[in-house]
Amino acid sequence: MRFAAKLGFEIEKKTAAAMAEATPLLANVPVSRLFDEMVKLLQTGHALASIEALRKHGLHKGVFPVLSAVFDEERSTPQRKRFIELALADTDRRVAEGRAVAPSFMLSCLLWHDVQGRWQELRKRGEHPLPALQQAIDAVFDARIGDVSGRGRLAADMREIWMMQPRFERRQANSAQALIAQPRFRAGYDFLRLRADAQEVEVELADWWEDFSLGDADERDALLQLAREAERTRRHAEPASSDNAPAAAKKRRRRRRSGAKRDGGDAAPAPATSP
Repeated sequence: MRFAAKLGFEIEKKTAAAMAEATPLLANVPVSRLFDEMVKLLQTGHALASIEALRKHGLHKGVFPVLSAVFDEERSTPQRKRFIELALADTDRRVAEGRAVAPSFMLSCLLWHDVQGRWQELRKRGEHPLPALQQAIDAVFDARIGDVSGRGRLAADMREIWMMQPRFERRQANSAQALIAQPRFRAGYDFLRLRADAQEVEVELADWWEDFSLGDADERDALLQLAREAERTRRHAEPASSDNAPAAAKKRRRRRRSGAKRDGGDAAPAPATSP
């Protein structure tokens, strides 16, 4: 099926019929093997086409628990669909460019709205935000991934990406400096950027963190001042525009947008130093 999606041709009808007859046999395959095969499928460089092929042949539900979450029609929204499409397209682009793809980042994207939905439910029950997020993550891992080979490493990376997201809302000096010092800051930031592209958070927030992570000391001070002013006027005015960012930061951002794409979580950017 991967090769059919890759080369753009249809699976022969008799073969497709035999696949449909054999589908129930997948219940006998170990969950860990199915999980590994699903990850491979989504890292071929044709994730979007492969998922469409799975849908066409009725294999998008009930076989891979992670994909069952993706195709959960009851909780599907245009924003959720857009976010997943952007994440898979980003994965395909990286593979086409010969760059590494981190399974933890891709899976974080696929399961984010499961986590988010559970998180919101727990907060409505009165749980504090961070413990609620931790509980939501645990519940989603148990439901969608289970006990598979390599889960410990995957879980650690995915948990770190998800736990960073509420921290991006806090733009104070100490917390911002601590966040960009995290080894997997870039993965967390790239996840935030996808959320902004899907209109889940303000683009201004993602722009601010890009500028802050790459800025020198003076630029960072100016950005923190901008964040403080935005917080003071939050209830009475529109959010501060990223156009108010330091000129050097805006110029650097334009260069990055016109050249290199997002890194997909490979490494943290090296902050610029003051002259």
